[in-house]
Amino acid sequence: MSTIIATLVMVQITIACVTLYLHRSQAHRGVTFHPVVAHAMRFWLWLTTGMVTSEWVAIHRRHHQKSDQPGDPHSPQIYGIWTVLFKGAFLYKQAARDRELVAQLSTGTPDDWIERHLYRPHSALGILLMLIIDLLLFGLWGWLVWGIQMIWVPFWAAGVINGVSHWWGYRNTDTKDTSRNLWPWAVWIGGEELHNNHHADGANARFSQRWWEFDIGWFYITVLKTVGLAKLRT
Repeated sequence: MSTIIATLVMVQITIACVTLYLHRSQAHRGVTFHPVVAHAMRFWLWLTTGMVTSEWVAIHRRHHQKSDQPGDPHSPQIYGIWTVLFKGAFLYKQAARDRELVAQLSTGTPDDWIERHLYRPHSALGILLMLIIDLLLFGLWGWLVWGIQMIWVPFWAAGVINGVSHWWGYRNTDTKDTSRNLWPWAVWIGGEELHNNHHADGANARFSQRWWEFDIGWFYITVLKTVGLAKLRT
C-alpha cells in the first residue's frame, strides 16, 4: 500500500509541475515562480518525463495558434480521437523534431548553463536516474513504479487533455476551436481538465471560471503566492 501511495504522490507532483511550470508559467507567462521553485520543478520534470522545456512550450504555443486546424500538432479533429488518446506522445515527438518550430516559438524559455549542457542534450539521462532511484527505494517493484511514471504524462496530458478535451465535455465559452471542459472539479490532471476555460483566456493562470468549478493548479499557485514564492502577471 505504501508503494501505491508513493507512486500516486509522485505522479501527481509530475502533473503539478507540468501545469504550473511548463504550461501556466513558461508557455503562457501567467505566473512566475521563485527561481528555486521553478528550478525544482524543471529538475523533477527532467527526472520523470525527459521533456525539454523549449520543445514543450513551442509545441503548446503552436497548438494555440492552430487549434483544431491544419498545423495543430495534436488535434483529434485532425488525427482522430484514438490516435491522440493513445499515441499523443508520438505526435509530441514528431512535432519536437521540427527544430525551426521549436526555435521560433520557444522564446523566453531557459537557456542557462544547465539547460544547454544537461537538461536539453541529455534528456534521457534523467529518466534513467529515476529508474535507479525507484529500484533503490522500492526494490523490484521499482520497475512498475517507474513504468507508471513514464506513461502517466503521455496518457493523461498528451492523450486525455490533448485528445478528449477537444472531443467531449461541456463549454463555458464558444471558442473558435472544439475545446471542452472535461468536468468541473479539475484535480486528477492538475486543473488541466478545465480546458475550454483555458482556451478562452490563455494568459490567465486560473482555469476555473464558475463558482462551482475547482482548479487544483490554481490552489497550488494561491498557496505559493501567499508565502511569496509565486507572482501573477499584472
